[in-house]
Amino acid sequence: MTRFRPCIDLHEGRVKQIVGSSLSGDGKGLKTNFVSEHSAEWFARRYAQDGLGGGHVIQLGAGNQQAAKSALSAYPGGLQIGGGIRLENALEYLDAGASHVIVTSFLFDHEGRFLSERLQAMARLVGPERLVVDLSCRALEGDGGWVVAMDRWQKRTDLLLSPENLREIGGQCAEFLVHAVDVEGKCEGIDERLVVFLGQNSPIPVTYAGGVHRLEVLHRIEHLSKGRVDATIGSALDLFGGTAVSYQDCLAFNARKG
Repeated sequence: MTRFRPCIDLHEGRVKQIVGSSLSGDGKGLKTNFVSEHSAEWFARRYAQDGLGGGHVIQLGAGNQQAAKSALSAYPGGLQIGGGIRLENALEYLDAGASHVIVTSFLFDHEGRFLSERLQAMARLVGPERLVVDLSCRALEGDGGWVVAMDRWQKRTDLLLSPENLREIGGQCAEFLVHAVDVEGKCEGIDERLVVFLGQNSPIPVTYAGGVHRLEVLHRIEHLSKGRVDATIGSALDLFGGTAVSYQDCLAFNARKG
């Protein structure tokens, strides 16, 4: 059944909510919805106290390592870590307390070509059971599906979100994380087609992010995916300055599953 999963998004060492499509390397045009007065460690401890597992910490750019590791150590085994994960540092984050490492840009070359050998190397290093592949994507025009985006979601790759690719990649990792980049951070609604697609085609657990702006949307995701897609909430959540979704209500949503 669908679960609410928590998140901690880090930018310049602070917990923030940012419109995903506004991220860029030079920081120009960045749209920030919220900057928390609390540390990443504070959020991790809160999630641990409330028994919320399977959440993720995402490092949006440089300068976040210390904050990320403080969160991982505050909730050992309870959080996944993504953002700048490579072969050289993956084990370091697992040793720091991460349950899984999340990879995206590492799997592509500078031109955005998918390199399956890198996925295989990461799976060998950490084990498929501790690997999450982030397939955050942008919609193609019309009903053309979706293409995976890299480099802070600014660059489109050559990897389409197809049933065949989900099966191939899913055989080498434990979960998928999928941000719908076009709606992420805007609190204007989810990409329903994408949720249906993931529910029908993902061979492994998958967490959807992007546009969840009311508690009822969690129920909608459950309906559309037949309970096969989990969801995370950012800017709309009261923990992150939002007014539309109560964190306590999300806990209750999970608790009703028994």
